Order: sequence, then C-alpha cells, then structure tokens
Amino acid sequence: QVQLVESGGGSVQAGGSLRLSCVASGYIYRTYCMGWFRQAPGKEREGVVARDSDGTIRYADSVKGRFTISQDNGKNTLYLEMNSLEPEDTAMYYCAAGLGGLMRKGVHRWSALDEYVYWGQGTQVTVSS
Repeated sequence: QVQLVESGGGSVQAGGSLRLSCVASGYIYRTYCMGWFRQAPGKEREGVVARDSDGTIRYADSVKGRFTISQDNGKNTLYLEMNSLEPEDTAMYYCAAGLGGLMRKGVHRWSALDEYVYWGQGTQVTVSS
C-alpha cells in the first residue's frame, strides 16, 4: 500500500511563495503518476499539476508559469513550488497517486479524480490579499 503525507502549507501574503512536500511510504515515483490537487470551500476538487511515471507533466492553466512540480526519488518526496500566490490559490492541497501511464489515456485524464487511488490528508494553503 501507499501512504502519502503532505506538509508545507501555511498562510502567506499575495505574491508570496510556498513549497509543499509529499512524502510517500514507498519508492513509487517510477511506477505511479503523482499529482497535486486542491479544494477550496464550496468548490470541487481540481487538479493542479501531475507528473506521470515517464516524466510527462501537465499543469492546470490557472497555475502555469507560477507552480512547479518536482521530485526527489531518493527521498521519496514530491514537491510543489508555488510562486506569485494569489488569494484564488487558497485551498486544501492534496497529494495523490495514480497508476503509471495515466496520461497516455488522454489529455484530460491526469486531472480526473477517479484515476487516483491514494490520497494524502491535505495541507492548507491560505493566501491573503
């Protein structure tokens, strides 16, 4: 089984930066597609970015140029670097793992919630104006 634990959330001013981390219980980054999702109050959970097992990366249009996904396989850790944060970025952020090769299914599959079988508990990001 896979266990994911997020950290790094907090409160920042608009324009600030934050780095989220997701530590996996196993060496999974060459097997799973790893994604970051977020959910704001009253909103549906949405995909932020995902990196497939082959290295393919997809970003939501709303975060392109501001957020960057990366990983340290040796530490079994996935990162989300968030820059130029906006109040609209305020949400609970979740790390998730799906089966590798997910992105081969189509351009929209990376952000489909039902493609991810493991989820972390989330870390809160609050951006004030």
